[in-house]
Parts: sequence; structure tokens; C-alpha cells
Amino acid sequence: MRDDISSLTLLGKTRSDYPSRVDPGILETFPNRFSNRDYLVVMVTEEFTSLCPVTGQPDHGTIEVRYVPDMECIESKSLKYYLFSYRQEPTFMETVVNRILEDLVARCSPRRMTVAGRFRARGGISIDVSADYVR
Repeated sequence: MRDDISSLTLLGKTRSDYPSRVDPGILETFPNRFSNRDYLVVMVTEEFTSLCPVTGQPDHGTIEVRYVPDMECIESKSLKYYLFSYRQEPTFMETVVNRILEDLVARCSPRRMTVAGRFRARGGISIDVSADYVR
């Protein structure tokens, strides 16, 4: 039994044309072959960067996406491109975590999802933000 990859456009591309603005349309999905059961998918990047909306300084952190898929799964390379698109985005950490959650939920309609951001200290304070979705 083979996975349906016919709708994926980023997977297998050798050239990296990274986006310069946030676009949830970058996110791609593929059919969940095991939608008859609950199982947990965890995707983590330790290279997330966005910009402080006040100072313009970079905020670095780890983004963790944990979800139980329903009919669609998120394709990981498209998630990488989507998260990379925040590098030039001035936004608060609390906003970015909630925005990522909303965009992912809109794209794949999971049974449940948590997006957590663990941002490195700047000015002596690190910030952890977590947002949940349950259908």
C-alpha cells in the first residue's frame, strides 16, 4: 500500500526558494491512511526565528507541534517552509504560537493539536507559550 503524494509540490524539490512572508498556503497535507485510530504526531524545530515587533531584534526558539490527525496529515517539508517564513515577521511570541495553531488547524482539521513555543532568553527572560485545539 503506497501513500498518495500526488498533491505534494515541495517534497523532493532540490532547490530551496524560501518564502519572504508568512503564507499559510505553503502548508501541504497528505491523506491519513490510519484515520480509524488515534495516534500522535510530534514535529519539532529548534531553529525558529521571528522578529520582536518593537525592537526588530530576532527572537529564537523551539516550536513543537503535537497533533492527532483526522483525515489529513501535515507534510513536514511544507511545515519547514511555513515556519521559515516567520524569519522576517514582526510578531509577539504569544501571537506567533496562536497563529501557527490556527493556520495548522485550518489546513488539516486534526482531532486535537498543541503548538508550543519555547523562546530563548532575551533581556534575561525566556518565554514559553502553549496553545491547544480540541475538536
